[in-house]
Amino acid sequence: MTIISAHRLAAAFVDVADTLIDEFDLLEFLHMVAERTASLVGAASVGLLLADERGALEFVAASDENTALLELFAMQTREGPCLDAFRTGQPVIDVRLGDAADRWPRFAPRATAAGFTAVHALPLRLRRQVIGALNVFGSPAGGTFDPADVPVIQALADVAAIGLLQERTIRRGEILSEQLQGALNSRIVIEQAKGAVAQAHGVSVDEAFVVLRAHARRHNRRLTDVARLVVTDPAALRALTP
Repeated sequence: MTIISAHRLAAAFVDVADTLIDEFDLLEFLHMVAERTASLVGAASVGLLLADERGALEFVAASDENTALLELFAMQTREGPCLDAFRTGQPVIDVRLGDAADRWPRFAPRATAAGFTAVHALPLRLRRQVIGALNVFGSPAGGTFDPADVPVIQALADVAAIGLLQERTIRRGEILSEQLQGALNSRIVIEQAKGAVAQAHGVSVDEAFVVLRAHARRHNRRLTDVARLVVTDPAALRALTP
């Protein structure tokens, strides 16, 4: 196994797990994961791919431009180890690219021409949910693969997946909270407008609400915007007719 100090390993896992920082930058995080993985296991290069909202795999980050171009080629041809790992949820371990033309007839020759000799592809997963894949490439200049490195790489991929799913959940929760608060704020303004219309025109609160809605529909405006105008502009309040 590649010799990794406990300090470097711990630092890498802390970095990969930390998605709760303010102003979380997804692309910066993914580039960091790629670079940490390459550094820890002495790989030539690392590429990362994530599934979009439709479930299609897309290239997002690489530790160098050579790998970025190769990953983009894999996405264009829809073949390669990353797609296999993503589709099956199972790792692709130590495939010799020079012997892989039958498996990936377009990707393997392109990867070999780029200077790579071998590849691992690990799914980014949490239990049965797979959200992406991580490719680790080897080359004569980038060291050789050690099978004992695979659990370290998979652990990094798993921690990254957990962090990303956690960040997504929190972000969705924040959006939901913002939407809920926005609805509550709008409701308060509408209640204020109903009271103002009822008082100004001598109608019931229910009738005032009908007036507000009818005015909003006639003028193709949002009910909240009409209510806010009524509350803040006496002329707009007088212009409403029951």
